[in-house]
Amino acid sequence: MLFAAAAEAALAAGWRYSVVCGWRPHVMAALDMLSSQRRPVADPLRLVPQLLAAAGTGPLAFDDLAGATSCPAVARAHALHLIWHRRLGVDLAWPLTGRSEVWLACREGA
Repeated sequence: MLFAAAAEAALAAGWRYSVVCGWRPHVMAALDMLSSQRRPVADPLRLVPQLLAAAGTGPLAFDDLAGATSCPAVARAHALHLIWHRRLGVDLAWPLTGRSEVWLACREGA
């Protein structure tokens, strides 16, 4: 009964709704790894604008996104930081790998 009421409220608000009764093991591992990227990060190489610009062209594989920058090895850490802070999106239904699609989570100022 409560789930039905919550589903109706979500529908009225235009939200998607699902009930999660357990996480797949890779989701908890990915969230744990991403949470390690939550602290502020200096960007002296200006990789964040490069990552956001590349992601703005459409979904890219994580490795291709990092490879679109001037310093891919360091860009990977910045990309994980941006995923944790919801500036980049990724589907956690699958394990996070170099082939995982990454996209721009929202437009700046939107």
